[in-house]
This record gives sequence, C-alpha cells and structure tokens, in this order.
Amino acid sequence: MTTNAKQIIQTQGAPAAIGTYSQAVKVGNTVYLSGQIGLDPVTMQMVDGIEAQVHRVFTNLKAVTEAAGGHLGDVVKLNIFLTDLSHFALVNTIMAEYFSQPYPARAAVGVASLPRGALVEADGVMDVA
Repeated sequence: MTTNAKQIIQTQGAPAAIGTYSQAVKVGNTVYLSGQIGLDPVTMQMVDGIEAQVHRVFTNLKAVTEAAGGHLGDVVKLNIFLTDLSHFALVNTIMAEYFSQPYPARAAVGVASLPRGALVEADGVMDVA
C-alpha cells in the first residue's frame, strides 16, 4: 500500500485563508478545493451584490485550480451554497461563462448564512490526472 503526501495549494490570486484551512489540498491526482466566497484577494473585502459575488467566487476557484496545476475544466464535483435560492438561475448563467460541457457534478444548497455575510460560496474536487 502506498501513501500519497499532502501538498498544500496556496495562491495570491485567491483570498488568503481566513481560518484554520488551506485554499486547497492535493493528494495524488485529487485536489480538494476549499470554499470560496466573494472576497477580493487584494483588498480582502466582499464585492457588492450577488452577481459580482458569483463572478468573484468562480474567479477565486479558477486561481486555486491553476495554482494546483489544473483548470476549472478539471473540476469533477462542485458544491454551491446560496443564502437565497432565487439566485439559482443567475448562478447557472454565470457558471456557463466559466465552465463548459461536460459540466462537473454539482449540488446547490440553500443555507441560512455564510461567512462574512456572503451570498454565495462554492467548493469542489478536481482531478488533475
């Protein structure tokens, strides 16, 4: 039995971790992407409005996937958390600007609240084989 060492992924292209977690962890060919909210990585301030936050979430995820040696097309599972499920159609529209077919498996979940007052958060799993 072989073991794969954990590789911690970090990039300045996405917000620095604001808690006890890493932006991503790579084990073998699998990269576990931590949740991204609509924080601007330079100012560490939340961008305004749901549309801007959704774009920022996918831009942040893109930066982390690239730092891990892949790209958004390598994401196999995506989880999206929304404080208001009425924004689901908007998320789909914006997601199509960042992902192309075949799309990753996905869940969209309504939640009561998110860190820093965010309206949306997304995390995922990427295969960089």
